[in-house]
Amino acid sequence: MKTVFASWQFWALLAAVFAALTAVFAKIGVSDIGTGLATLVRTLVVVALLTVILTLTGGWQGISGLSGRPVLFLVLSGVATGASWLCYFHALKLGDAARVAPIDKLSVVLVALFGVWILGERLSTINWLGVVLITGGALLVAV
Repeated sequence: MKTVFASWQFWALLAAVFAALTAVFAKIGVSDIGTGLATLVRTLVVVALLTVILTLTGGWQGISGLSGRPVLFLVLSGVATGASWLCYFHALKLGDAARVAPIDKLSVVLVALFGVWILGERLSTINWLGVVLITGGALLVAV
């Protein structure tokens, strides 16, 4: 039997909690500084935290095994993350966190669509219903 710590659902829920805190903390953080600088500070904190975690857990092992295609897509993911963060912080500077975050979470819908289109994943009817409901819910909260 899997422990709760070995469950993807546990980690996904924890990610959602931290993402929610990110929105609240970022809204406060961007109140008096530019969104680019705010994104840089956030990025430096992430880099420092990950450096400590990798060092403490021995995660640096295997770095020599990195190769072309995976690295390319990790770099593209990093570019997309940076662009997302810049846009998100700018949106938070201009709008309410309670309205910005749901629109940002339309990324869930886009991941489902891109997963089907690009990755060839399949969604059941109930999964598609969830995609529609998430879309509707995000738009209702954002209005």
